[in-house]
Amino acid sequence: MQNSADSISLPAGAPAPAAAQRTDYSILGAISFSHLLNDMIQSLILAIYPLLKSGFNLSFGQVGLITLTYQVTASLLQPLVGMVTDRKPMPYSLPVGMGFTLCGLLLLAVAPNFPVLLLAAGLVGTGSSVFHPESSRVARLASGGQHGLAQSLFQVGGNTGSSLGPLLAAWIIVPHGRGSVAWFSLAALLAMVVLLQVGRWYRMHHVSRSKAVRHAAGEALSRGKVTMCISILGMLIFSKYFYLASISSYFTFYLIHTFGVSVQNAQVHLFVFLFAVAAGSLIGGPVGDRIGRKWVIWVSILGVAPFTLALPHANLFWTGVLTVVIGLILSSAFSAILVYAQELIPGRVGMVSGLFFGFAFGMGGIGAAVLGRVADAHGIDYVYTLCAYLPLIGVLAVFLPDLERPRRKLAKA
Repeated sequence: MQNSADSISLPAGAPAPAAAQRTDYSILGAISFSHLLNDMIQSLILAIYPLLKSGFNLSFGQVGLITLTYQVTASLLQPLVGMVTDRKPMPYSLPVGMGFTLCGLLLLAVAPNFPVLLLAAGLVGTGSSVFHPESSRVARLASGGQHGLAQSLFQVGGNTGSSLGPLLAAWIIVPHGRGSVAWFSLAALLAMVVLLQVGRWYRMHHVSRSKAVRHAAGEALSRGKVTMCISILGMLIFSKYFYLASISSYFTFYLIHTFGVSVQNAQVHLFVFLFAVAAGSLIGGPVGDRIGRKWVIWVSILGVAPFTLALPHANLFWTGVLTVVIGLILSSAFSAILVYAQELIPGRVGMVSGLFFGFAFGMGGIGAAVLGRVADAHGIDYVYTLCAYLPLIGVLAVFLPDLERPRRKLAKA
């Protein structure tokens, strides 16, 4: 006889049964810490671009191709990994994925030429393609119904790791050379140990917790409406990650070219921006749980436009201030977008997570490659003048339905 819990259907955001309400902060902490280590390793590639550019005599286009390789590798594989694990969860795929990242990191330290650099970047991307869909599922299972909070905690780990990469590069890799990248393999090994423990918890809990409640979308949306919403969310991801690519891949070059700062000083500025991104990512999920994810999405994308439009015209001091504000506001969007999409297509957490993480990585990679070509052709200053208009795409959020409306009606009943 079918378990009665399997047939329960609640509006998105409605209170779950008591058995599903406990938030497992130890697991959320472990998966967030692993995300920190994973994305710190990835960000090392971005942070040592000035070293790679001079050491291998690369053009901006080739620099963009490195980013394209590892991000597109991740973006193409992540939805496939998510679809497979929706049908057959693989708890121990998490440390295996980190193993690919470890191999890519070691290869990056000793790569003799540009093609091997691309291979190293592809291995790191493959590791991310396995890590992100399954770890996002773990975060949702451990959320106790606080899905936005769980995704924000998961995201803040990754964004904090991304912010540490440039700082560690400035302190360790720039003074000691590219070979010192190999020391960061210890971080990958530590992540594999943590993910083995997470895998054990996942194996024991994924059946009971994932079947405790089946969330339905906040409204009875038609397939066409769901497709339209996913398309709008995709455009917002495009806007966000194309803009972030302009900062993460080329901000150091912009500061060096425009203001004449040193490589280490430029990397510190990049760290400050990425740290602001990490701090902002903690905001969007909990606020979305409270006031509705549509409004967080709307404000975080469109609301950053005045600051991006001002950035190309600012001096060094105000450039630092504006990038912090941009990082704080823009980064609050992704957790809200991801949970919103999961509620649009209930029961497909892995596929949705893989699709959106993959699309985000893909847009970042394509953005880096395209903007590298633009920088080669028109100069690095032109990149920031052009990208300043991307957040205006956020106006499309007005067409998203309010999925939290049934919850508010239920609370008033």
